Amino acid sequence: MMHSMRHRAWTHAFAIALTLSSGTVRADDTRMNRGNDPFFQVSTAIANCPVPLGPLETEQEWLGEAHYRIERGNSCWLEGRCRLPSGYLYDKDIAEAVGRRLANIEQATRWRDHTSLWLTLQRRFIYVEGCVSADFDRQTFLDELAKTAEVERVIDHMTADPAGVAPYKTVREMGAAVDGR
Repeated sequence: MMHSMRHRAWTHAFAIALTLSSGTVRADDTRMNRGNDPFFQVSTAIANCPVPLGPLETEQEWLGEAHYRIERGNSCWLEGRCRLPSGYLYDKDIAEAVGRRLANIEQATRWRDHTSLWLTLQRRFIYVEGCVSADFDRQTFLDELAKTAEVERVIDHMTADPAGVAPYKTVREMGAAVDGR
């Protein structure tokens, strides 16, 4: 009796493993913003700028990042650098502050007239992706953006050549279904 139950359990486990490995059960290939990270376009002055993929990922990519994302999110709190228990909890407030900061630095930097940019906010980092004119003062813009409250780092993924290879993943390059959620 015990041998029979064990045999059935192994048979069942083997069938599940076979089904999973055969690809009949597939992760969702639709790219979406599974972490609800703020991702938005802030300017449109440069024509034909490749649209960044931003935080859009497949279910498989999301699951692969889960442990790393939890670890990164909690590390600033564990190190005593954050009040909140996860760096990701700051992002929605930072998104609002970024809007105010961009309005404040517009006159000094004229960023709106010289860029087509998207911002992704993740765990107090601002990823700046998109295109800028060749004469745009990127460093001043990045330095001013870094002064936004609660921001830990600003990462430059901008290009002055929209026809060249973008320094970020693009929606077109990934060629997958995208759900804007």
